[in-house]
Amino acid sequence: MQPNHQSINADYGQYVCAQHAESAPLLGNRPQRQTPAGASFGFSVFNLMNAIMGSGILGLSYAMANTGIIGFSVLLLIVACLASYSIHLLLRMCIQTAVTSYEDIGLFAFGSPGKVVVAIAILIQNIGDCNKKMVHPLSASDEPHHGISNFSDECKPKLFGFSKESAFALPTMAFSFLCHTSVLPIYCELKSPSKSRMQNVANLGIVISFLIYFISALFGYLTFYDKVESELLQGYSRYLPNDALITSVRLLILLAVLLTVPLIHFPARKAFMMLLFPSYPFSYILHVLVTVALNITIVLLAIYVPDIRNVFGVVGSTTSTCLLFIFPGLFYIKLSMDDLLSCQKLGACALLILGICIGACSLTLITMNWAYNA
Repeated sequence: MQPNHQSINADYGQYVCAQHAESAPLLGNRPQRQTPAGASFGFSVFNLMNAIMGSGILGLSYAMANTGIIGFSVLLLIVACLASYSIHLLLRMCIQTAVTSYEDIGLFAFGSPGKVVVAIAILIQNIGDCNKKMVHPLSASDEPHHGISNFSDECKPKLFGFSKESAFALPTMAFSFLCHTSVLPIYCELKSPSKSRMQNVANLGIVISFLIYFISALFGYLTFYDKVESELLQGYSRYLPNDALITSVRLLILLAVLLTVPLIHFPARKAFMMLLFPSYPFSYILHVLVTVALNITIVLLAIYVPDIRNVFGVVGSTTSTCLLFIFPGLFYIKLSMDDLLSCQKLGACALLILGICIGACSLTLITMNWAYNA
């Protein structure tokens, strides 16, 4: 039996000593395809931020309105730190198993069922992500304008707050920081890849995203206070329906949707094909049919579920929580050869338990909120 301070590459019989794991190359001695030099540190940060930043930014002002400025700041910081730690676990597992996709880590941990569960989560997550990007271009507010007096109590910001709508806060934040399906591909493309270098990429990307999220949420909240919409730009469109700047922003969002939805659609189609046609040879007809079917599903969901808060709530409390908290902790506990009482394994256990609690509590509160409003 090999000592516990080493981790096993099951495919190639390779061992990576724990003390060298931080600087170990991604795939160790595994034969690799000759590629260009790779992406620079700056471009890798940019790519990761592109994976992090999305329509979640439009729902954070609503989360701040229902948790207060300080409450929101603390929760957002906790989710950002947990996202960074779960990436740390994914990178350690990537070095140990020498695989480069989230689904394959699930395969190493629990065989085919693990791979299928991860693929289902990625499929639902990406359909939800595409749906929330489609909600804004397809929706328009026809409700009358309601002014807010600058001298009323409505314009006093809350430092702390809790209401039945606060249940949507953590799922929205989890949705907003989810980039874990893109971490390993970005790791593979990084110039001189090592765990410590990729962890620095992830930490910097998360810190910059945190600052952007906080600033945008703060100014959105201080613009509308308790009248902030669950989708921020809907509020601007309602109060300034004919404003040229708001119209320009909507057009830019439409352009962003046209350019980014195909990128999000790719892993969804890949997961769908993996689930239903795992050994089927490539076919353009099947490729087109699956693409059309997924797009029809996304458009129908955008039409019939126009409230972006519901998308953030349900997807954020289920698949986002699994991919961000539960799966990294669970897979690390299964794959790691560390001692059960080691700091890393205890941290993975804590991440797993916290993820289950956040997902279960948020989904329960959201369901109760729907029942109350029905």
